[in-house]
Amino acid sequence: MRKLLQFGVLALLATSAFGAENCASTAPTVEGRCVAQLANGFEIPHVRREISGESVRLYVSAASYTEIPASQIVGYQADITPLPIEQVATPAPLTIDQHVARAGEVNGVDADFIRSVIRAESNANPKAVSRKGAQGLMQLMPATASKLGVKDSFDPAQNVNGGAQFLRELLEKYHGDAAKALAAYNAGPQRVQQYHGVPPFRETRLYVAQVIRDYNRRKAAATKSTTVKKKQQIASATPPHPTGE
Repeated sequence: MRKLLQFGVLALLATSAFGAENCASTAPTVEGRCVAQLANGFEIPHVRREISGESVRLYVSAASYTEIPASQIVGYQADITPLPIEQVATPAPLTIDQHVARAGEVNGVDADFIRSVIRAESNANPKAVSRKGAQGLMQLMPATASKLGVKDSFDPAQNVNGGAQFLRELLEKYHGDAAKALAAYNAGPQRVQQYHGVPPFRETRLYVAQVIRDYNRRKAAATKSTTVKKKQQIASATPPHPTGE
């Protein structure tokens, strides 16, 4: 799936209406028994689903859900085969990095961009609370979290997915301008509108610069690593020069 973050022209996510339906009535209510298959190859387990406009809400539990464009879903599977008890047991929790990777794919935002925001917001502390009341890894304000469908801001999966969804909305709003999107994430969209760009607040300007600098560092490191690996592959595939007698 094409990433939204481009620091330039932005290709908006395509959306389309999707027929409303719940998981098959014969499917059990154990989490993970219904699976939504995404166009990017990922799968999202859920207990039920419902339509919200042109998006689909996939309930990963009775109360929490993740919302994605319906056009990204290519099909569903419902496994009604009884599971042995050991398979029904609670699975091992995902790492923060795994939550970030999944949220990036689902929302179409570069995972490294999300990581950079998390570092600036909470330094990867899922229980962080700011003086203003922002909570969790991506420091969601309670009102913002509620609009994004986040029931528990201290749950890494919900918090990261909600924050990534908010970043996607801001990137769409500002046509891929990462600086404006970050300024709005930090100071609010109303401030960006008021000052027609990044507002002249020291905190916001330092925040925007910090996230972009960290993001560029991550990309530079990834590019360097890829280049080194390619050189090693070429070197290992090159036959040795024949030696003269």
